[in-house]
Amino acid sequence: MKIFVVGHTDYVGDFGYNMDLSRRRAAAVVEVLVSQYDVNGSRLDPHGVGPLVPAAANTSEDGRAMNRRVEIVER
Repeated sequence: MKIFVVGHTDYVGDFGYNMDLSRRRAAAVVEVLVSQYDVNGSRLDPHGVGPLVPAAANTSEDGRAMNRRVEIVER
């Protein structure tokens, strides 16, 4: 199976920064999956979507915390 590793952020701060942060977050998870769990890196495709797909409202710390996440999506 091939998967997308999708990084997300809250909507605090600059949009461009959050987009880059989400990409780096996804790449960090890929690195752990490859180095610590022996997952074949060619199966993993990291991407960042920043604050574009929130799981919760960004109006509280609890909501922002839920938005800072990484999801695994089957390709």
